[in-house]
Amino acid sequence: MKTLITLIATLTATATLASDVEIVDVQASQSGGAWRFEVTLRHADSGWEHYADGWEVLAPDGTSLGMRVLAHPHVNEQPFTRSLGGVIIPEGTTEVTIHARDNVDGWTAETYTFALPTAP
Repeated sequence: MKTLITLIATLTATATLASDVEIVDVQASQSGGAWRFEVTLRHADSGWEHYADGWEVLAPDGTSLGMRVLAHPHVNEQPFTRSLGGVIIPEGTTEVTIHARDNVDGWTAETYTFALPTAP
C-alpha cells in the first residue's frame, strides 16, 4: 500500500510539473512605433486536451500590451517560437514581462522579464 501511495504522489507531482509552460527565450525588435516579439515556449503538449494556448506581453504595471493566442497543440514541435507584431509600448518603458498559459491550468506562475533593446 505504501508503494502505491508513493507511486500516486510521484505521478501527481510529475503531472503538475509537466503542465507548466516554460518561456525559453524572448526576442524583440522595433519598427516605427510598434514592436514585434518572438517568444519561444516549451510545454508537454499532449494534444487538444492539454496544450500551451497563449502568451502575453505586459507593461511593468501589469497592463496587457498584446496577446498571442495559440490555436492548436504543438505536440511534435518543442520548443516552438511564435511571433506577435504591432505591440505598442508606452514611452519610457524599458522592460516588459511575458506571461504564458495553457488550456488546462491557465496562466503559469513563471514570467519572463525582458529588457527592451535600445536604439544605437
